Amino acid sequence: MKAKILILLAGIALLAACGRSHKSEYDIVNNSSSADSAAKVDTAIIANPKLVKTAGIRFKVKSVQQTGDSVAAITSRYGGMVIHHEMGSTAESSHDVRISDDSIMRVTAFSTTADITVKIPSEKLNEFMSQVGRMGIYINDRKMDITDKSLDYLSTQLKLKSRAELVSQQKRGKIVIKNPGDVLGLKDEMTDQQIGNRQIDDAVKNSIVTLNFYESNTIKKEVVANDNPSAYQLPFFKRMGMAIANGVDIFADVLVGIANLWLFVLVGIAAWIAIKYYRGKALVKG
Repeated sequence: MKAKILILLAGIALLAACGRSHKSEYDIVNNSSSADSAAKVDTAIIANPKLVKTAGIRFKVKSVQQTGDSVAAITSRYGGMVIHHEMGSTAESSHDVRISDDSIMRVTAFSTTADITVKIPSEKLNEFMSQVGRMGIYINDRKMDITDKSLDYLSTQLKLKSRAELVSQQKRGKIVIKNPGDVLGLKDEMTDQQIGNRQIDDAVKNSIVTLNFYESNTIKKEVVANDNPSAYQLPFFKRMGMAIANGVDIFADVLVGIANLWLFVLVGIAAWIAIKYYRGKALVKG
């Protein structure tokens, strides 16, 4: 009986040892696989660093319209793309010169500027900037920045591999994730990380260049209608005839007004006669 018990205990111990051996071997293989993957990614990043280049230039040109067309043509020739183009004019000052009663000449000084943003292949960036710089009369400002995104890219790659391995183990039943929302969250994070690295790849491949250029103020002359109502008057003779007619009307109105006051006129005349009569009588007595 004791011999059977000893044999059973020995079997259990042997199975436990095998289980620990397989588990540790699995962990070693996984850790070795993860380390190899990380080493490969790291080596690839070191060999091809993720350098993002951006540039900008501000300069004065003879013609904003012509320069904008030339920039678009050069961008297309280098395999790039214009992603923003805005041009506008602003009235700096204006002066009106009267040329008749109903017309004026408006003289306006305009300033014209343009903003263009382009994506250009990074290997063509310096050549493109030189070509554009030659279009200007002079350059106010020119700059270029380089940002190293290698570590960000490496971090995202390693996180992506880790999450992909976790999802794979969950599918094979090696681990159990009780909440399905957590699995969906992992997959969404993986998608965002893939998109983020693709954006970095695109930024490395294509540089963003912002261009701002302007020209000297231009003078614009145009004849427009006079918008001041007080400037509009009738011809002289017509105004004179209207004045005479208005004078007759005023005189007639005065006579009509006096006629309306006839009773007051009679009373005034009677009072004046009475006063004169009494004064004359008083003088006679004196």
